[in-house]
Amino acid sequence: MAVTASMVKELREKTGAGMMDCKKALTETNGDMEKAIDYLREKGISKAAKKADRIAAEGSAYTLTDGNTAVLLEVNCETDFVTKNDQFKALLTELAKHLLSQKPASVEEALQQPLHGNGETVETFINNNIAKIGEKLSLRRFVIAEKTDADAFGAYIHMGGTIGVLTVVEGTTDEAFAKDIAMHIAAVNPRFVSRDAVDADTVEKEREVLKQQALNEGKPEKIVEKMVEGRLGKFFEEICLLEQSFVKDPDQKVEKLVADKGATIQAFTRYQVGEGIEKREDNFAEEVRNQMKK
Repeated sequence: MAVTASMVKELREKTGAGMMDCKKALTETNGDMEKAIDYLREKGISKAAKKADRIAAEGSAYTLTDGNTAVLLEVNCETDFVTKNDQFKALLTELAKHLLSQKPASVEEALQQPLHGNGETVETFINNNIAKIGEKLSLRRFVIAEKTDADAFGAYIHMGGTIGVLTVVEGTTDEAFAKDIAMHIAAVNPRFVSRDAVDADTVEKEREVLKQQALNEGKPEKIVEKMVEGRLGKFFEEICLLEQSFVKDPDQKVEKLVADKGATIQAFTRYQVGEGIEKREDNFAEEVRNQMKK
């Protein structure tokens, strides 16, 4: 029996499983909807789907390097306890290896790719791990960086994966220095590499805030502009990597340290696990009661 798009859609609505998983289930069961549902249950995929509405705001950032290519990714789960699980750690490694070798352009593309180029899809691989680990898991985001033999990757994972940083320090092969830069980014959380990279809207918004602050302090309007420019310099120090005092030696600016190496930094990526994800505010007693009702 031919598997149609409407059949795949119906099975997805009933189970919450991925499109490719539903298509495979219907193909394997000759289009029998009930058998396809059972097929997904047996594979643990419908179990994964039942967890799809849970909030996964914990997890780990992870980096992996292969020659002149590196990846930083974030995988989310429901509890930080799971991040210490060997199976979860193995999942991180396999996903990182896949991203390095297959180089998808987006999470959506990655999920539909065969893992390592053959076999089950990445989405199915994650769903199988959901069934084994027992929590919702999701590949949230990733970035792939490339360098030349004359450059160094700055890769750093903080506190077991709560923060991850990846940057390329061009013009030096000093990996220890590049890692120090990544550690600084993890600790200080700059938003831009330099003030040239700060968009005009951000600068203008801050200028207006600083101007109003100065006027509210009763400063004469004729000196307000000069005050604003001075305070704007402090603002750039807070948000721009190269203008910051180096975390390991506050007497030195990052810009000077990089210049002394004859190096440059064009970009960086910093992931803080769970940032922007609304966390559920369950207390332990409520959690136990919720479990007892199941």
